[in-house]
Amino acid sequence: MHVKYFADTDTTLVEFAATPPVETRELDENIYLDLDADGRVVSLTIEHAQQTVGIEEFSYQRVPVPVYA
Repeated sequence: MHVKYFADTDTTLVEFAATPPVETRELDENIYLDLDADGRVVSLTIEHAQQTVGIEEFSYQRVPVPVYA
């Protein structure tokens, strides 16, 4: 997964897969979902990211799989 922020256009792109998209669905006027030929999510585009989702700060946390005895 890759997250890219383009400051010049205030756009955030979250790429989940390298598969080329074949369809884009508009979730609202600023959020777009790209799907591959099998209907799987490829990427998410957020326009006007600072006001749409407050992208001023981004953090990532990987939660480990619990180990059961």
